[in-house]
Amino acid sequence: MTLAKPKPIREYDHVDRALLDREIRPSLQPAVLRGAAAEWPAVRAARHSDEALVKYVKRFSGGRRVAAIVGPPEIGGRFFYSDDMLGFNFERGQSPLEPFLDRLLRDREHASPIAMAVQSEIIPDVLAGFEAENRIDLIPADVQPRVWIGNRIQVAPHYDLYENIGIVVAGRRRFTLFPPEQIVNLYAGPFELTPAGTPISLVNPCAPDLERFPRFAEAMTTALTAELEPGDAIYIPFHWWHGVESLEPFNVFVNYWWSEARPDLGRPYDALMHVIFALKHLPPEQRAIWRTMFDHYVFEIDGDPAAHLPSHARGMLGEPTGELIARMRATLKQIASRI
Repeated sequence: MTLAKPKPIREYDHVDRALLDREIRPSLQPAVLRGAAAEWPAVRAARHSDEALVKYVKRFSGGRRVAAIVGPPEIGGRFFYSDDMLGFNFERGQSPLEPFLDRLLRDREHASPIAMAVQSEIIPDVLAGFEAENRIDLIPADVQPRVWIGNRIQVAPHYDLYENIGIVVAGRRRFTLFPPEQIVNLYAGPFELTPAGTPISLVNPCAPDLERFPRFAEAMTTALTAELEPGDAIYIPFHWWHGVESLEPFNVFVNYWWSEARPDLGRPYDALMHVIFALKHLPPEQRAIWRTMFDHYVFEIDGDPAAHLPSHARGMLGEPTGELIARMRATLKQIASRI
């Protein structure tokens, strides 16, 4: 079977906050923001050399330790499950950042190096001051940047529970994206054992096993891809699946996660866990009825389910005031105590 080739992600130059909010985000489609961080001091250092960037980063490190993952050369940089899916093909540990960076530089000429990565470290915690010199004005100022550092590694397609802007500082990165509704064709792994929090696709996009995962061919008809250079950024909408390949022996990436959902509401991911627990194993005819209830009350496919009620009688179907949220939290705690 011949797989469809991913289509290119649409690209923008000279993106500002107004364009992002007026056009890019409302489209609910990913976008490449070429040169969005071209003037960052870190990007300029990286364009000079890997060594220049490491020297620049060490100005901020202060000997701090970071969480790191390491895999043997045999995995070819693909962080994934072990063959029996009882664990992973990599190990987690802690390391001072500076020797980690030095090891990446030393291994650049190695044909089959150990796979190494520092992932999702909050920059003000591990590189205090870096964020002040390397900023973007595309998102709220209180969003904390995170740093990802490693060699040639491959991250399986997964989704985030946030919107995401990521910036290549050093190296090159290839992104392959799938819209949220492709979950049925991406063969998601278990909830309980995940490399980084949310389920990942079991399919290797670089070498898909279509006998085992035949529906992945359909997912590829919707796939979008882009390759980013230092200073380029990518906007990934909420819940879009994305696989990432780091293409150079030394790569640095900075990203920003944020959500405009009300922070005082419950977490939808927690609700999904409870719904699976409460509904998945019901008799089919009961599940069908509960689906109707969710469509009516939660997804409002027929309009506002409380439109016929006076405002004072809408309860949890009404506007979520602070008082109502407090009452709902108390009720949910009572429910949780009975599980």
